[in-house]
Amino acid sequence: MDMLFDQSLITANRRRAVKAGDPRSAFLLDLVADEMADRLSVVERTFDKGVELFGVTGATARACLSTGKVKSMTRVELEGTTSADADVTLAALEHLPLEPKSVNLVISPLNLHLTNDTPGVLVQIARALVADGLFLAAIPGSGTLQELRDVLLSAEAELTGGASPRIIPFADVRDVGGLLQRAGFALPVVDMENYTVRYDTIFDLMKDLRAMGMANPLAGRSRRPASRALFLRAAELYAERYSDPDGRIRATFSILFASAWSPHESQQKPLKPGSAKVRLADALKAAQS
Repeated sequence: MDMLFDQSLITANRRRAVKAGDPRSAFLLDLVADEMADRLSVVERTFDKGVELFGVTGATARACLSTGKVKSMTRVELEGTTSADADVTLAALEHLPLEPKSVNLVISPLNLHLTNDTPGVLVQIARALVADGLFLAAIPGSGTLQELRDVLLSAEAELTGGASPRIIPFADVRDVGGLLQRAGFALPVVDMENYTVRYDTIFDLMKDLRAMGMANPLAGRSRRPASRALFLRAAELYAERYSDPDGRIRATFSILFASAWSPHESQQKPLKPGSAKVRLADALKAAQS
């Protein structure tokens, strides 16, 4: 398996962000926490035991508890990425400390986009859920930071004739739906919400990304420090291509919200091929008449 992400760097980035403790940088996690709690609140079920995977601040765990839909919630975090007094279990991003059939709710806010073996992580989650257990995830999707990707590639190609990967690849709706099915989940649903955040300059955006622990973790990244000229040219291109009339620039965060269930005999199942009682042609004729 190819190692797309440097896991040690991901941990270091998150540790650095937690140590810096910039409260403004948690806006994306807070947004996701509210959205995931809203989605949980409309589920006509109560869950005895839930777990939040690598949510950094615990905002999603707290928001889900506040819905009254889950009785207890534990947290799993990367070592060194949470306060010392927090009641959490420490683990690596791709090795979950969950016993088989031990929980009936798993929530994953903004971390699955950083796993090298995403199918393997999803299988671990599926195994940890009891029958008819629920999995909820928020995953940065394709479209996220598309403006920054564009101007960095353009600036580097213009200055050097080549380009190094600086923004990670993000999945789309179909990718995540397929991965959930491969992992053995039932009834997967995935949709995307786009959020636009405005900044004064590209440098303010990159400062926020570092404060969120989202600095470039690609294993294939260039080890040579980027030149000041690269970022100055990227800033010019960003202002030219993606600024509003007031001069502020736009940054897109496209978040995939996914839900899926561990299989249970009570769940709806698709009809077997050939079991339909009405032919499609007949149904179409009836609709046209």
